[in-house]
Amino acid sequence: MVAVAGGSDTAFRTLIDRYQRVLLNLFVRLGAHRDEADDAAQETFLRLHAYRKRYQPTGSFRTFLFTVARRAWLDLCRRRERRRRREAPAQDLAGIVSDPGLSMDERLDLEASLAELSEGHRMVLVLSVFGGLRYEEVAEVMDIPEGTVKSRVFHGLRKLRARLSRDPVR
Repeated sequence: MVAVAGGSDTAFRTLIDRYQRVLLNLFVRLGAHRDEADDAAQETFLRLHAYRKRYQPTGSFRTFLFTVARRAWLDLCRRRERRRRREAPAQDLAGIVSDPGLSMDERLDLEASLAELSEGHRMVLVLSVFGGLRYEEVAEVMDIPEGTVKSRVFHGLRKLRARLSRDPVR
């Protein structure tokens, strides 16, 4: 790492060759899918390269490497959680819609409740749930910011749930 800090690309390549498999195994054992493990390992090496000038060889390089890897892992987990939360509302509605236990009356109530929503709320729900589009794709289709899509999905689902349960929206 001292050679990397001095600007040696060969030394950096040697670090990658020596530790890439170690990092991949670490991330997979922590619960990452193969592609996520690849991303986290790559992120770790990018951070190592970015930190090269600040590196101080006061301790074990492996300790430093695993500290950087741990931070990359935590960031991956945060991104995964944000993605899960962002997709959860649409998945909830998709589960309701595709529930084989729904009676014909319940399906008709769902369709009627959807029809009562504003055009903006109905459109984002239909595109994301029935169309299977991600929020960024819905934003592109509707030519609105992704944040607006998220807001409309949240409020649309809230209104839809209230209508389906016959509770007023607060």
